[in-house]
Order: sequence, then C-alpha cells, then structure tokens
Amino acid sequence: MLFRSRETPDPLTRIRTAIWPTRSWSRSFEYFRKRVLRLAGSPHAVALGVAIGVAIAFTPFLGFHILIALPIAYLVGGNLVAAALGTAFANPLTIPFIWAGTYRLGRFFVGGPAHFRSGGDVPANLAEKSLHAIWPVIKPMIVGSVPLGITAGIIAYFIVLMATSGFRAMRRERLATAARLRSEAPPKPAPAEGA
Repeated sequence: MLFRSRETPDPLTRIRTAIWPTRSWSRSFEYFRKRVLRLAGSPHAVALGVAIGVAIAFTPFLGFHILIALPIAYLVGGNLVAAALGTAFANPLTIPFIWAGTYRLGRFFVGGPAHFRSGGDVPANLAEKSLHAIWPVIKPMIVGSVPLGITAGIIAYFIVLMATSGFRAMRRERLATAARLRSEAPPKPAPAEGA
C-alpha cells in the first residue's frame, strides 16, 4: 500500500481503519478517483472494468466480488485493475442500501418473506440448515442484483469514460504546452572553460 506507516497497527486499529478511514471519506474517494483516472489502457477498457466491478458489487456474494469481476473483465476486454477497484462500490456505507434495494426488487419479481424473523432463530437455523435458512433471502437478492447492477454499471461506464477521456485530453494538452515552452526557451549558455 502506498504511504504506509512504519509502525504496524494492532488488529483492532486495522479493522477500524478498514471500516472507517483514518483521514476522511472524501480523501479516500479522491485517492480512489485518481487511481482510476491514471490507470493504463484505453478509456473504454478502464470504464468497462469499473462498470463490471460496480455491477458485481450489487451481488450478495460479499468477499467474492473481485473473484467474480476479474474473469468477466478479462473475457470482455476490460481493465482488470479497474474491475477490482470498481468492486469497492460495495463498502460499509453502501452495502446496507445495496442489499435493501436488491432484496426489495428481487422480492417484487420472485416473492419472499416481507420481513425477517428477529432474534435467536437465525444462528440456530444457519448452523442447522445453512443454505436452506438463507436461500429465501439470498434468492431475491440475486434476482434483484441483476437489473440494479446492470443499471449502475452502465451509469458508471459513461461517468468513467467521460472522466478518463477528459483527464487524458487535459494531460496531453498540459504536456504539449510544457514541451512547447521548453522548445521556445533560450538555450542556457555553456559554462566557461576553466571555471
């Protein structure tokens, strides 16, 4: 990681920092934005990679988003690093909204319980039945994640495509201006011999 501290943080601090950044969310977002804009590859490949990552972030398979996004990005020619960065759309701030939205939309299409049972049944059911206990919740979330993920991916594609194209055009212009100024500058006099 860039700019890592020399002191190794304790496990509790690492968990807290993973959930809530040390500096601020705006600084973390700005760092993320600059990382995406400076990726190698065509603007289309970068935008496609981010779009795939964002779309996969809507699935309920938390912890497997990158493993799902990378092969898809590879198959369609998207930037792999951009796809991995795009999965960061599913973060502690957005996951509650993503899961609620995918569940409600999926329940509209396939049905499912209107609300969850509270309290002590869930751990017992998970330990005894595992997939049977959570399938009524996971199935609507999977179905709901498809239209929401595709929509968010398309929006992310166009945003990143325009931002990357604009950033690169501005960068080319800035480099051309700097080169022109260097070529117009008078040559430096040669140092005198014996000095």
